[in-house]
Amino acid sequence: MNQLRGKRLSSPLVVTIIGGMETLPETILQFGAGKFFRAFADLLIHQANEQGQNVGRIVVVQSTGDDRAGLLNSQKGRYHVLIRGLSEGQTVDRVEESASISRALVATQQWDDIVALARSPQLRYIISNTTEVGYNLDPTDTVTSRPPRSFPAKLLLILQERFKAGRAGVTIIPCELFERNGEKLRDLTLDLATSWHLPESFKQWLRSECVWLDTLVDRIVAARPTEHPLLATDALLTVAEPYALWAIQLKDGAGPFIRHPAVVRTPDVQPYFLRKVRILNAAHTAMVGKARARGILTVREAVLDAEIGDWLGCLLFEEVVPTVADRVDDAAGFARLTLERFRNPFIEHKFSDIAMYHEAKVKIRLRTTREEYTAKFGHPPKLLDEAIVSAT
Repeated sequence: MNQLRGKRLSSPLVVTIIGGMETLPETILQFGAGKFFRAFADLLIHQANEQGQNVGRIVVVQSTGDDRAGLLNSQKGRYHVLIRGLSEGQTVDRVEESASISRALVATQQWDDIVALARSPQLRYIISNTTEVGYNLDPTDTVTSRPPRSFPAKLLLILQERFKAGRAGVTIIPCELFERNGEKLRDLTLDLATSWHLPESFKQWLRSECVWLDTLVDRIVAARPTEHPLLATDALLTVAEPYALWAIQLKDGAGPFIRHPAVVRTPDVQPYFLRKVRILNAAHTAMVGKARARGILTVREAVLDAEIGDWLGCLLFEEVVPTVADRVDDAAGFARLTLERFRNPFIEHKFSDIAMYHEAKVKIRLRTTREEYTAKFGHPPKLLDEAIVSAT
């Protein structure tokens, strides 16, 4: 199991000591200022820097509003993450401090500063974690927008500025939960460059000098606790489970990025994507209808409910795991780990959040597995059918 460094403790406070990271250059431009990235990518990058890898510091771009950027700047990019949950049956409850962020910029107010960073010779990576609709293009965006509204358009203009400055290409590491997200983002950006009639030399630079990596990210990040000593001093306090996995495509020309127990470099990210979406995400979506019918509000309550817990275990081990087992690594082990993660006593993962974009999730996470199960075993899966019916 991928596990963040640190001793498993029952005591609540173990704070990381931060060295002179403020001297590291700004090498990473990050789109997305939400709690997931703070408890995932930003924390892992901090830990790599702390170990002497000198990856560099992050400049965060906030595209909507300015609240999180303001908080990050007021706290000088420092905040705490409570790592709380179960790991191999043991309770984990510790505090990690993160200081990988140097500053945060608001796209609508500080576009010139973002462009200046894009031209910097020290910039090496662009990472992103936009919303569910983050790759949607906006018809009002043009090559003269400052800034454009959509993320692909922002990325295209930033890369164009870097190209015009004669800089080397960068490694682009998107973390949105899309299949082959690096390839998808590259194609969107190139299509937009074509529709805006940008020079062929620039498009060739995008293809050959920039490296676009597929990724899969996996960590459950929860809302702030209602009670904790750090609440009084840290407005960015975040809670995350112990488990973390960042599968990043191994590709010629890509920068080394970070070495970390939670990071897997692999030529093909697809098996990791398939395993997470068809097991963990599918389990979330499958429980929505069952939980609502019984008035259950959170994942933990549902898994601990005798009826739903037994039903979910049967669905995973009798129908989902056999369907994907020949295409992913240790499907049964990952399903067992998933159930342990769902029992996390510190995280209140609400079905009201899981139910967002529910119809699309049912199609990807449940119906696809149903079709594959039927083709593989010659009869429809009873429990998956039940989950699909209850979800509609």
